[in-house]
Amino acid sequence: MPALPPIGAEIPCSSLAINTPLQIRNKLVSVDFRGGWKHRVDVNPNDPVNSVRLRLVGFKMAAELPALEGGGAEGGTITIEQNDVDVDPASLLRLTQQFPPKYECALVLSPFTMTIDQPGSEQLVLSTKDTFTLISQLTQYPPRGDLFQLQKPVDLVAPDKPDTVVATIQKFPAKAGGL
Repeated sequence: MPALPPIGAEIPCSSLAINTPLQIRNKLVSVDFRGGWKHRVDVNPNDPVNSVRLRLVGFKMAAELPALEGGGAEGGTITIEQNDVDVDPASLLRLTQQFPPKYECALVLSPFTMTIDQPGSEQLVLSTKDTFTLISQLTQYPPRGDLFQLQKPVDLVAPDKPDTVVATIQKFPAKAGGL
């Protein structure tokens, strides 16, 4: 019988997000993020029989940045990292069908920091303006090469200018687990 992961378990998950479209100021680039995340399984008091909450206790993904045409700087790196341990877990894993097993998984990361390092330029540190949510339909948990999709584009802003969008993650096609 399919089951939800045990309460208290910590589940690491590797991830690749290949050909991720990222708008940085007025330049569109495509980058390949590599890294992963780790969840701690918590009780979902709203539906303890068919679902669990997933507390994000680690998230980090990085990509090589291609040279931006006309931008002056050559290449560099982009890192997305969780700001702090998830204090109010909004991520959810729900068993939707017993046999064959089917799950709905919503991974919620908010807030996070994106750091852009380019040679010859000052480091750019941005934060999410809204929630970053990855959605997937799974046949097993933890996932094994399953595709997670970004629910909606995510805008990033400089902490001192929260109304000015500096970058946007347009899509985040992340394959997770078993990589």
